[in-house]
Amino acid sequence: MPVSTDNKALIIRIAEIIISELKLEDITAETFDPNLDLVDELGVDSMDLATVVLVLQDEYGITIDEDDYPKLRNVRMIAEYIENKMAA
Repeated sequence: MPVSTDNKALIIRIAEIIISELKLEDITAETFDPNLDLVDELGVDSMDLATVVLVLQDEYGITIDEDDYPKLRNVRMIAEYIENKMAA
């Protein structure tokens, strides 16, 4: 399924937030793999994820339930989650 322009912009913005909040170096939003597993491959822990979630909630005016955190394993999944929340 092709990625829409809106989705691509959303993916880049989410990557920017993750890079900024987790203080990742040597990576840009454009080179961030949206399928990279944040927990298993990047080592994001629950506190890091909670920090990112707070920023995403503020940025997009949505509420992300703690029960949904397991659904937020990579940038692409987070983008789909946000799109669904905003459409609801």
